[in-house]
Amino acid sequence: MKRILLLLTTLFAMTSSSFGQSGGQSKTLAIYFSATGTTARAAQRIARETGGDLYRIEPATAYTSADLDWRNARSRSSVEMNDPKSRPAIKKSTAAPDIEAYETIYLGYPIWWDQAPRVVQTFIESHPELKGKRVVPFATSGSSGIANSVAKLRQAYPEIDWQLGRLMNRP
Repeated sequence: MKRILLLLTTLFAMTSSSFGQSGGQSKTLAIYFSATGTTARAAQRIARETGGDLYRIEPATAYTSADLDWRNARSRSSVEMNDPKSRPAIKKSTAAPDIEAYETIYLGYPIWWDQAPRVVQTFIESHPELKGKRVVPFATSGSSGIANSVAKLRQAYPEIDWQLGRLMNRP
């Protein structure tokens, strides 16, 4: 519990440090993709602690348990992650937030194959207004750290102002 409070305090401090820069309160958005609910819970905590808004990246077709079977090379997640050009479609009925209205964006995802799922890249590539935005990645994982996934995002999208990422595995 102490680790969670420390983590949330750190995240809140990162967001609130930009309050004075604009002369008013910073507007924060927590964007996340969650296949099983773990990352959703982390995003909800961030939104609650920062007073920010929440937005869920929804794939056009939800992932099933079979899709998420990382031991099966033919599962949907395995096929997508083994194809660097794969960009799963995002649900069209999900109205995207006005990203330009936010100063700080938290971007959350489960770590798949030591990186962000391809649907997160679909979202990033469909929102060029992320260019120059302060983005704080956060992730959940059963075994991987966040460093490699953030390094890959930085390499793929250098025009985004990536901040240090945090792994948020605890409920």
